[in-house]
Amino acid sequence: MIKTENTPGTIQATIQVPLRVLIVAEHASARFGGEAALPLHYYRLLRQRGIPVWLVVHARTRTELEDLFPHDAKHIVFVEDTAAHRRLWQLSRLLPHRLSNFTAGFAMRVLTQITQRRVVKQMVSNQRISVIHQPMPVSPKEPSLIHGMGAPVIIGPMNGGIDFPPAFHHMQSRTEDFALAAGRSFANLMNRLLPGKRLAALLLVANDRTRKALPSGLCNRVETMVENGVDLELWRPVTRAMTTPPSPVTHYAFVGRLVDWKAVDLLLHAFSRAASTAPMTLTIIGDGIERPALEQLARELGILSADATAAVGKVCFSGWMSQADCVTRLHHSDALVLPSLMECGGAVVLEAMATGIPAIATDWGGPADYIDEHCGILVAPVSRTAFIENMARALIRLATSPEERRVMGQAARARVIQHFDWEVKIDRMLELYRSVIPDPR
Repeated sequence: MIKTENTPGTIQATIQVPLRVLIVAEHASARFGGEAALPLHYYRLLRQRGIPVWLVVHARTRTELEDLFPHDAKHIVFVEDTAAHRRLWQLSRLLPHRLSNFTAGFAMRVLTQITQRRVVKQMVSNQRISVIHQPMPVSPKEPSLIHGMGAPVIIGPMNGGIDFPPAFHHMQSRTEDFALAAGRSFANLMNRLLPGKRLAALLLVANDRTRKALPSGLCNRVETMVENGVDLELWRPVTRAMTTPPSPVTHYAFVGRLVDWKAVDLLLHAFSRAASTAPMTLTIIGDGIERPALEQLARELGILSADATAAVGKVCFSGWMSQADCVTRLHHSDALVLPSLMECGGAVVLEAMATGIPAIATDWGGPADYIDEHCGILVAPVSRTAFIENMARALIRLATSPEERRVMGQAARARVIQHFDWEVKIDRMLELYRSVIPDPR
């Protein structure tokens, strides 16, 4: 970095301030998905641009990172599990997902950061780090222990402050209600006891909802930046000849974990109704604890495919797929469907849009920030009955309008290029890194 200043007797004084970045995160993983992919993208792209960058993460992602970056042993430091980590992990498996994340999961992340503190402080000194970036956890409430390291800290972009839509609040148990309310009220105290966000040089938030969810008394400098992005080198559109007539069968895809708040059960009901009106298929990509129940529901509805390939009017469950396989699958799909009822981000929506296909998603949370009327359809979660009915209508609409699908897909790709390209995000992040580095004088 170069800073300039006019001084007496000279036209301009120039000082070279080197940009050396340390990324600190719980995980950095494409396989884990979600927010875990964010640190991986920052490290990968900064590395590609020749920016000196280091990464400190938990050892759970060691195998993946060593495969991706076999020559980076001196730039990636892994924090190992402790006995306390293992006990908390066992406890977390007994709790509902959200309750587990706010209790045992939170404790595990704090333990990781306690260990990381010692490593980070040493690396700042040894590697002459000029800025520390902590891109996860993305929760605006969760405190940070990364402070007093000898280099300015940027935290985020964060994304949170979301609950179930009012019509679906019953999906959250009373125990979860109590735990979440207690956790949020306790957030102000925790962020004073663990003051990383109060002492940070800059906090980044994805939207106004997240800004409002920040505890009081934190760093005064808060800027907006969407946390998700798309690697356009990977998520490319498939080229279809203009003379090729559209298939009479519309192929839909869902990509995500099979957990209750993804609302795949509602999608199955909607698909069952829509498939009786227009020829279509649905491929469920992903795995999770809800898979057996969802397969049983599809069987009861008479829409479960007999094999791994969805026949007309049927649904197939493909399980987890690598990113490369997901790209291929989306290239053979006409639209993505994401019925999630509590999605802060929803990177899969952007990835599908980047491949040139429209998306049907819930008008709630992250997808509502990405999709507009030109590139997809948003379905309001006003009630269970209305949601299923309107989701079915959206499926029928795109299935019976191939030209609209084509136009929406083009608009989706253009929107991603303009607003969500990872290269554009890295340009912006480099500006932010430089903005917090103090003048050495």
